[in-house]
Amino acid sequence: MVKVKLSKKISTALINSLGAGVVPREGVEHIAVGREKELKSLIQNLDDIAEGVAAFRFIIGNYGSGKSFMLQLIRNRAMEEGFVVADADLSSERRLAGSNNEGLATYRELMSHLSTKTRPDGGALVSILEGWINKIQQEVAKETGMRPNDEGFDDKVEERIREVVKYIEDLVHGFDFGNVISAYWRGYRQDDDNLKNASLRWLRGEFNTKTEAKQALGVRVIIDDESWYDYIKILAKFVAEIGYKGLIIMLDEAVNLYQIPTTITREKNYNRLLGIFNDTMQCKAENLGFLIGGTTKFLEDQNRGLFSDQAWRRRTKESRFASQAGVQEFHGPVIRLNPLSEEEILSLLQRLAEIHASNYGSKVLANRECQEFIQEIVNRLGADALLTPGEIVRDFISVLNIIHQNPNIKFGDIIHGDKFKPTVVGSNPDVNAENDVAEFSL
Repeated sequence: MVKVKLSKKISTALINSLGAGVVPREGVEHIAVGREKELKSLIQNLDDIAEGVAAFRFIIGNYGSGKSFMLQLIRNRAMEEGFVVADADLSSERRLAGSNNEGLATYRELMSHLSTKTRPDGGALVSILEGWINKIQQEVAKETGMRPNDEGFDDKVEERIREVVKYIEDLVHGFDFGNVISAYWRGYRQDDDNLKNASLRWLRGEFNTKTEAKQALGVRVIIDDESWYDYIKILAKFVAEIGYKGLIIMLDEAVNLYQIPTTITREKNYNRLLGIFNDTMQCKAENLGFLIGGTTKFLEDQNRGLFSDQAWRRRTKESRFASQAGVQEFHGPVIRLNPLSEEEILSLLQRLAEIHASNYGSKVLANRECQEFIQEIVNRLGADALLTPGEIVRDFISVLNIIHQNPNIKFGDIIHGDKFKPTVVGSNPDVNAENDVAEFSL
C-alpha cells in the first residue's frame, strides 16, 4: 500500500470528523475506495456541464452508505476544476417549497455556502463579483494601455460589464438580475458601500418586500419562494459567462422531504423537484448541475416516496435490463450506492490506520489486525451490516484512539472483549426513538 502523506491539518480533520460520524470537509479523496465507477460518472457530468449543458443526479443509499461522502468528494473535485459550488442540507425549515418561505430559506442557505477554489468555505459571492470586475480592469488596462485613474477607464470597464449583463437579460428574471449586477458595479465604481451591500442582499434573497428593493436598487422584484430556482439558473449562466465552468448545486438529506407529514406539502415539494429535474434533463438550463442525496425510502417508497408519483417512477425506476443482468447503469439519473466489498473495506481501514499513525506519530496497525477487526464485525453483526462504511469507520477510529491513549491495552483485548459492541447499521441519528411518533419497518 502506498503511504499517505497529509498535512497535520487535513489528517486531524479526517480523524476528528470520521470519529464523530461526520463527513470531512477536506481530504476525502485520500480515503475514497470502492466508488470508482460512480465517481467517473459524476466527473463526466462535470465535463458536460462545462460544455454548457445541465445535469441532474440522485445519489441514493441507506444511512452510512456514503451519500454525503460522495457529495463532498465531487464538491471538492468541482471546485478544483473551476466550478462554483453551493451545498445545503434539507430540513423542516429548508425545503423546495412551502407556505413559510421554506424554498427561499434553501436558496439563502445555498448562497451563504457559495464556494470556489479560492473560497472553499463559502461566502464567495463578493469574491466572485469583485474578481470578475478586477479581471475586466486588467484586460482593459492591457488592451488600451490606460491606467485605472485615467479618464474614460471606468467607462471602458462598464462597456464590458454591460456586454455580460445583456447576455443574461433574455432569461426569465434576467433583466432584474442584470440591473442588480450593474448596481453593484456602480457601487464599486463610486465607492458606495450602501449600494454594494444592497445589491448583495438582493442577490442573497434577503429583501422581504418589493418596496424595500425598489427604494434601495430601483428594481421591482425580489427573489421569493416561487422564483428562487429561476435565479439559480441565471446565476449558473452568469458565472459561466464570467469565466467559471458552471454552477453545481448539492442538496443532501432529501429524506426530510419524505418525512413531511402532510400529503399536500410533500407533493408540492416533489412537484417542484420534478420541475427542476425536467428543466435540467431537457437542457432548458445551462452550465448547471443538481446533485440530490437521499435514502432508498425517499426514492422507492410507493406510499410517501418519489415512487408514489407515477411521473417520478417512470423517470427514476431502475432499468429492467440492468436488473436482469445483475449490473448497475451509472449514466442514468439515479446512482445507487451498493455495499462495499470486504476487500474495499479492508483497504479503507488500512488507509485510516496509516493516517492515524502518521498524525499521532504512533505505530501503524498491522494489516492482519485490520482483517481481524473486520472479521469480528462480521461475526457480531453479519456481513450485510459490515458493508455500510459509516458505522464501521466510526468504530475503527474509536479503537485506534483507545490504543493510542492506552498503549498497554492490546488490540485483540479491545475488539474481542464482551464490552465491544459495534454500532448497529442503518439507524438514523436524527430520529429520537423515544418520541411519541417514530418510523420503523417490519
